[in-house]
Amino acid sequence: MVMLTTAEQAALARLEERERQLRRGAVLLRERDPAGEMFVLKSGIMMSSVMLADGSRQILRFHFAGDMLAVANLVYREATETITALSPCTVCPFDRGLFSALIAEHPRIAALVVVLNQIERAALTDRLAALGRTSAKARVAATLIELRNRRRVLDRDITTRFTLGLTQEEIGDATGLTAVHVNRMLRQLEDEGMIARENGHVTFTDERALTRAANFVDRYAGLDLGWLPAAR
Repeated sequence: MVMLTTAEQAALARLEERERQLRRGAVLLRERDPAGEMFVLKSGIMMSSVMLADGSRQILRFHFAGDMLAVANLVYREATETITALSPCTVCPFDRGLFSALIAEHPRIAALVVVLNQIERAALTDRLAALGRTSAKARVAATLIELRNRRRVLDRDITTRFTLGLTQEEIGDATGLTAVHVNRMLRQLEDEGMIARENGHVTFTDERALTRAANFVDRYAGLDLGWLPAAR
């Protein structure tokens, strides 16, 4: 998206000087915990979620290596969401003071954080609209495409086949469906020739039809970054 200078890369590397290992299922941060730190996800997959009044869980987003976690901790005293490991993970914690110094020294990095948060906001808006207005099949299809696209950013060899890495319950908590309903929609997508599944892997066998079924919008396409400040 943007080529960082050597100085910018070194500044970002300072955010990763400390490491913490997490096993699958471990909670990095709980909703309403004191909001003292932010994190860079160095490896693995995590999710952000909130608990609803009826005790159910709503997954808000999935996180992949390179993502910055708990960015809302910049402006709140308490964490706004729970962040949980979906695989063995390595995270790098850093405090807000370090981030404040980084953006003062490198304003383009601050601008890029704004860009990434706006992409995330648009994607969350899409998911909100989907939860209220699209079919169960469309929601599951959109989640599969999102997961494949995020994995492909990290591994350009991924084309139509990728490791799912999520349970049907986790997909359900992201799409507002039960695990049983998710399983039914996955089988329907298979029966309609859009995907194939084998040993935890998903293959897009008709990606064009899958994209139409999902009403999917790629929020990483069509970016206009001409306004970014010059690197210092």
